[in-house]
Parts: sequence; C-alpha cells; structure tokens
Amino acid sequence: MAAADAIVVGAGPNGLAAAIALARTGLHVVVYEAQDAIGGGCRSASLTLPGFLHDVCSAVYPMGAASPFFRELPLAEHGLTWIQPLSMLAHPFDRGVPAAIIDRSVAQTADGLGHDADAYRRLVGGVVDLWPSIERLVLGPASLPRHPLSAARFGVSALQSADRLAHRSFSTERARALLGGIAAHGMLPIDKVPSGAIGLVLGALAHTVGWPIPLGGAQRLADSLASYLRSLGSEIVTGTLVTAVEDLPPAKAILCDLSPRPFDQIAGRQLPDWYRRKLAKYRYGMGAFKVDWALDAPIPWRDPAVARAATVHLGGTLNEISLSERNAWEGRTSALPFVLLVQPSLFDTTRAPAGKHTVWAYCHVPRASTSDMLPAIERQIERFAPGFRDRVLARHVMTPADLEANNPNLVGGDIGMGVSDLRQLVARPTLRWYRTPKRGLYLCSASTPPGVAVHGMCGYYAAQCALHDVFAK
Repeated sequence: MAAADAIVVGAGPNGLAAAIALARTGLHVVVYEAQDAIGGGCRSASLTLPGFLHDVCSAVYPMGAASPFFRELPLAEHGLTWIQPLSMLAHPFDRGVPAAIIDRSVAQTADGLGHDADAYRRLVGGVVDLWPSIERLVLGPASLPRHPLSAARFGVSALQSADRLAHRSFSTERARALLGGIAAHGMLPIDKVPSGAIGLVLGALAHTVGWPIPLGGAQRLADSLASYLRSLGSEIVTGTLVTAVEDLPPAKAILCDLSPRPFDQIAGRQLPDWYRRKLAKYRYGMGAFKVDWALDAPIPWRDPAVARAATVHLGGTLNEISLSERNAWEGRTSALPFVLLVQPSLFDTTRAPAGKHTVWAYCHVPRASTSDMLPAIERQIERFAPGFRDRVLARHVMTPADLEANNPNLVGGDIGMGVSDLRQLVARPTLRWYRTPKRGLYLCSASTPPGVAVHGMCGYYAAQCALHDVFAK
C-alpha cells in the first residue's frame, strides 16, 4: 500500500469524485477498491452471453448529466460520451390506451397528455424554469437557499407525496401514472413525502439534461473519472479489500465511499460508542430484484412508441404503482410489481451483436427478500409486449442477496443505500453528514447528502470538508 496525502476507500462514482476533488488541489490520493473492477454501481459486464454487455447496477444518468461537479471535469476527453435516446421515458397502458411519453421538449410532452397538457406545463415545466436557481438546493446538503423565492415555489409542490400531487395536479390516469412511476425511483411509497419532490426533479431533468446513457455502458462513466484522476497523478488500487482503517498506510485524511454498516465494520474501533449507535439506527430501505436478458430481437412492444425510449415504466395505473411500492415497503411482494426497464441497445450498438439486444429490469421487494420475482417481472413485460419471452436467449438474475454480495454497500439489496424520507435526507446518516468524531475520517457515499443517484456530489462535498479541516485549503 502506497503512502498518500489522502486515501479513499471505494472506487464508486462518489469515491472517485472525492479523490478528484482532492487531487485537483495538488494532493496525492490513493483509492482502494475491493473489487477487481472499479465503478461500484457504475459497472458493466458480460452477464449473459459472449458479446452482450450489461450494466451491473445502474444505467441511466440524469443526475450525472446534471451534476455541477461532473460538468467541471473534462470527462469527454477521457472517454465519456452521453447518448440521448429519442424519448426519455415511456409508460405504456392496457386496452389500447396510448403510452405516455416524455420527450426533451416540455411542449411536445405536454401535447401528448391531452387534457393535462396545461397542467404538465405548469407543474413540471415550472420546475424546469426554476432549475438553475434550485440546482444547488437539490444537489447539495441542507442549507439556507441562495434563491429563497424559487425554493419556496418549488417547495409548495415538492413537499407533498407523489400520489397527492398527481391527484391534485392531473385529471387523467395517463398523466397521474406517469408522475407516479417517476417518483417510484425514490424507493419510497409514493404516498409518502418527499416522493413528490423525487418525481418533479427527475421529471424536470428529462427536459433540462435528458435521461442519457453512456456510450459503451455504465462502466465508461467510472472509467472516465478514473482516467482523469490518474492524469492528476493519483492512483487506484483494485482487488484490495480494506478490513480496518488501522491497516491503511498513514494519510492525513481517509474518505470512505461506504454506507453506514460496512463503514462501521472497518472503522468502528476508531469511533466512539455514541456515534456507532447513531450509525446502527440508520435505516436501509426496500430491496431490488434485477434481471438482465440477452434478446434475439427488440422487445415487441404493443405500442411502437415505447421503442423510442431507453427507460420504460411498467406498472399501469397510479393505484397499481402505489400498491406495488407500499407492498415492498411493508414486507410483501406483488403479483403485479412496478417494473423499471431499460433497453439501451436500441440506442447503443456496442451493447450486443448485430441485430441482438440487451435489456434489464428490476422491481422493488422487501429488504433481503428471497422471493423469486422473475416470473412476475416477465409477466409484466409480456402484458405490454406479447411475445417477449420468445425472444429471450439468456437471463441473468440478481436477488437482493446477490446485489449485496456484489456490493456490500447495498444492504439487503437496497440500491438507494438508505431510506430517502425527510428525516434521512436531513440527517444522512447523522447530522454530522460527511464528518465523523475521528479527525480526518469522513464518509463520502450516497448515504450522505444529497443522497442516492450517480452525480458525485456526495464525494465532492466530503472532499471539501477534508480540504477545510485537514489541509487548510
């Protein structure tokens, strides 16, 4: 293990962002990653058949494109190319009802929602207009807003549940379900606050920066961050499991891209009991059950417009989505789960052999669930794309236990690395945020503000704390 000014444990997007923020000031940083490949939730691998490239965890990055820190970095020079699908999102329905489609244009999206066109322009279009003045509020730790009037206007709608917001704002089932499906990305019941804020932010980003995918897979984002970090003279050491911070070489600052449970496992002996008790009270949320497919042909959607989008929400009505998410939250599985599906090879030919395709999907399940959700997920796809199963060449399944084994930060298969309700958005994982009682020891994972999503801002803000506290920069 090499000596360094600062050490980062974990080479996920937040760990790499923290290392870059430190290295840009002239510090020598060494990143230690337990896996042989970097990336954490931003990894790609051949999970099914040779020649088929799948994203292991995450795939679509509106927050990555919106990230103020990533925008500062020359990632394009280090191999990152964003692909924007023709449409950002498709939400199909039963009985011949046209799919609800989100395009980059607010006006085009609104026009497709019929009677709710004006309501969509006011609600989601209003957040698009506010975005430049609320960006730091959303993508930063809790603080007094720089633009209080804009924050207040956003808060009027955002501090509601998505269910309530959808019913109060829209008159049609298509628009209500569209908002509910977006909000369900937050892994909260959509009748809980702040699911409305999650739906509004992700919906608005579809129009401001899009819902892009990296050319060549999610791994390209991690690789571009790593390439830039190395160009600054810092190092990444893979295949090195850190079991105790005491075993690390001397460094003035150690930043851990870990959620509270694995962080306590490696750093607990350095921390007072009162702080460890707070970490133990951190609440992990529902889990995920993920499936990757290699296909012989594109998904045969009943509504051809669904093939315009990389991201597809399969859940029918708002009530169905609400029931599915409430069931997972309360410890039950659903016969008709809400399914989030991504079909990247329609827009990125590097993902599969010519004429073939890759698809992945997941649904939310109770934390650490052992239920086999493959049949239910495939039924939901067949519901909107009859004949889907006939095109399957191979499958790869990841249960909550598999997800945690692949990445110990995802306790119980919680890909959000902790519940994102109001309490844990403010105190994430404690009111100290990135700092711990041990001088020079920091948390920089998605279990710190601003929380889940691939944006690197957790790592960036943790690095700012270290630069202030330890390096006087």
